[in-house]
Amino acid sequence: MPDFTHDGHVYYNPLEFAMAHIGGTWKSPILYRLKKEKQRFSELKKSMPHISDRQLAATLRDLEKNRLVSRKVYPEVPPRTEYALTKRGETAIPVIETLRQFGLEMMKDNGIKSEFYFPRKKGRK
Repeated sequence: MPDFTHDGHVYYNPLEFAMAHIGGTWKSPILYRLKKEKQRFSELKKSMPHISDRQLAATLRDLEKNRLVSRKVYPEVPPRTEYALTKRGETAIPVIETLRQFGLEMMKDNGIKSEFYFPRKKGRK
């Protein structure tokens, strides 16, 4: 398979190129959180307590640069900024959902128990 260069980086296959855009610790979770509605920076931060403000800002800039997320700044005091999926970002959601499901199955297979990901059914102890 021939390699190719984009933005000064050499990629060896299309999967590596795609994962550079939606992979990593924070990109897919941000995209997944924007799948239903636009959100403000503070809402995204609140839903992901382990990400730093700096990392969230950098990741949002990267997603915006790659046209997966749009940013709208409202001229208010204080300024309000909302992030939303673009059409391109929406096409990534089925891929992310498939990877998420694969991760959940791997967690179960490895005996990982989490009330967050695997809540108990009501009436069962």
